[in-house]
Amino acid sequence: MTAIDARDVFRVHSTPEGDAAALQGLTLTVDEGEILAILGPSGAGKTSFLRILAGADRPSAGAVRVFEWDLAQLGRRGLAQYRAAMIGSVGQDHATALDPAQPIVDSVATRLRLDLVSEARGRAAELLEAVGLGARLDALPGQLSGGEQQRAAVCAAMAHRPRLLLADEPTGELDRANADIVLGLIADLARRSGTTAIVVSHDPRVGAFADRLVRIRDGRISDEERGSGEKIVVGRGGWLRLPEELLRGAGVGARVDAQLDGDRIVITAAGGAVAARAAPVVESREISLRERILELRSLVKRYGSRVVLADFAADIDRGAVTAITGPSGSGKTTLLDVIAGLEAPDAGTIRLAGEDVAGLDRDRWAALRSRRIGYVPQQPVLIPFLSARENVELTLRLRGQGDDGAVEALAAVGLAERAEQLVERLSVGERLRVAIARGIASRPDVLVADEPTSRLDEANARAVTALLVRLAREWGAAVIVASHDPVVVEQADATIALG
Repeated sequence: MTAIDARDVFRVHSTPEGDAAALQGLTLTVDEGEILAILGPSGAGKTSFLRILAGADRPSAGAVRVFEWDLAQLGRRGLAQYRAAMIGSVGQDHATALDPAQPIVDSVATRLRLDLVSEARGRAAELLEAVGLGARLDALPGQLSGGEQQRAAVCAAMAHRPRLLLADEPTGELDRANADIVLGLIADLARRSGTTAIVVSHDPRVGAFADRLVRIRDGRISDEERGSGEKIVVGRGGWLRLPEELLRGAGVGARVDAQLDGDRIVITAAGGAVAARAAPVVESREISLRERILELRSLVKRYGSRVVLADFAADIDRGAVTAITGPSGSGKTTLLDVIAGLEAPDAGTIRLAGEDVAGLDRDRWAALRSRRIGYVPQQPVLIPFLSARENVELTLRLRGQGDDGAVEALAAVGLAERAEQLVERLSVGERLRVAIARGIASRPDVLVADEPTSRLDEANARAVTALLVRLAREWGAAVIVASHDPVVVEQADATIALG
């Protein structure tokens, strides 16, 4: 039986700046019980497609049928009934799935209780145990790390055993071990209960848990893999898109010649014009400025009886990138919050530019932070009805600075051409880059970034990492990044492992 049948789906967003097409003729069928992984770069249309499947958005053109439901024919009440009967959803903002005022086991059990399931709390506890949270059942979400909250959110989506599970970057903020646990749990549920699962990700490793992997580029299916290897999809009218790595490997530039050779189509660079193959770029690891900017000594941080940081010490220099690594729940985010002055340590000292900040009152510490520290949180909050430029300018004004740095910062993260676009119209990857631009616009002495590449595809992750390295080298900033992304860790000058 076919679970999903999408035909020639378009989704066009109209804005004052013009129309932007997120989906451009996407066609896809998914079998009942199939686990499908969807990969693609930021802005490719992955999330737009999930929103249509979830009944949260409508296609501008085309047809979408999910089991017996024709989504185009459903009104508001019909869509609500469809979502309640069919869908389990894990969003990119996992915090919205958990009630901040109640233990995570009760958040996971909420849907089961609404469905009058007996032993709802027991089933919720079993799911949480399966993802390594058995000892944290009664913890509030705010007492968990970002990665732990993500695992709990997945459990909340899966507890009622939906017929269709939609997961949008469910492992974006997890280390590899915990990511494998969550992906394995999704696969196990789907295969045991016949649930159809659609998992959107930028991490190619998700394909190891899926029955099929498809890639979306420019709002269309570009290629797919099913066991025997990669297949390039031919769209209506003969349209196809070759993977960029193949084009680069063959030295193909902007134009090609295509010839029929028996049952093969041979594509070569047009007119023999071969694009220059880029030589590997080896950046100097020499740091011209090695001034101690931050000293941490004997830091202790507790949440209730749980000790997150115990006698922690480190020295951080200007001009260097320091990666904070460790499994989910090891204290990476807590350490960054303490450094940024968002959490007070229970013991220990912090010296910033030679000044003991532990002795400062709240106002003086806030003033020092606004001058010297930029912060990119794990869940950056942007104002959706403002443009990218206006979001960055607002931060500069709140810091008592001019607007001049906003355009430069957006250009540095590759968003110069999107500066006037409303944030609500940007992809998740683009929003993260706006958050980074906001953090660097004031040219801080210390930039703290919590998992800045967790929801970016590899190309954008490398671009963001290169940006952070350049910020350290050229601006002399100390960049402190909590991350489990190998792309970040391999470029760091120093690594501090927690847990």
